[in-house]
Amino acid sequence: MPRLDRPRQQALSVSIATGAYAVSFGALSVAAGLDIWQTMALSLLVFSGGSQFAFVGVIGAGGSPGAAIATSTVLGLRNGFYGVGLAPVMRPMRGLRLAWASQVTIDESTAVALAQPAEDLEARRAGFWWTGVGVFVLWNAITVVGAVLGSRIGDPAQWGLDAAAAAAFLGLLWPRLATRPAQAVAAASAVLALALTPVLPAGLPILAAALVAIVAGWRAPRTADEVPE
Repeated sequence: MPRLDRPRQQALSVSIATGAYAVSFGALSVAAGLDIWQTMALSLLVFSGGSQFAFVGVIGAGGSPGAAIATSTVLGLRNGFYGVGLAPVMRPMRGLRLAWASQVTIDESTAVALAQPAEDLEARRAGFWWTGVGVFVLWNAITVVGAVLGSRIGDPAQWGLDAAAAAAFLGLLWPRLATRPAQAVAAASAVLALALTPVLPAGLPILAAALVAIVAGWRAPRTADEVPE
């Protein structure tokens, strides 16, 4: 198999799977009271599934626009951390190319890029761009479909569309839980998030749980000599 075929195939499958659940965002957004144009603008400009679902979730629950924006922004901070891991792969970039890379730095493009061999920067870049652009196109197109259908299908929860985002995130995470340390970090993060959910505003428990992974990564062995047998 040619070297760049693997990241392109992964990008295609991830783009299709991610784009498919944009129908749930479109439907939930309209159900929360946004119109089709506002829903489209969220997907085009925010382009971060977790943040978008958080925004319409707060609005749908009767929260203020300010609270919805704050929650969405806090949850979207994770994308900034992705840039730290991707910087050695993507540099040098500047101008419009840098701005476009920032827009498509999301969970999926980061995961596919960093899943390629560390020494193969070209494969990592291919995984990033193919996934980022693929998800962007399909996510925005299918958001429109969901928004149009939203007023006709009734309560999206009856169709299970409200759980689509969580299912997609789990599908993205599952292959990376092959080792016991990864499973332990995931379990500790989940327990912390669940414990903090009743006492913190939406979005903050997720960021607090991310600290578990940051601490675990900070303490992880840095060289082969440090890895225990």
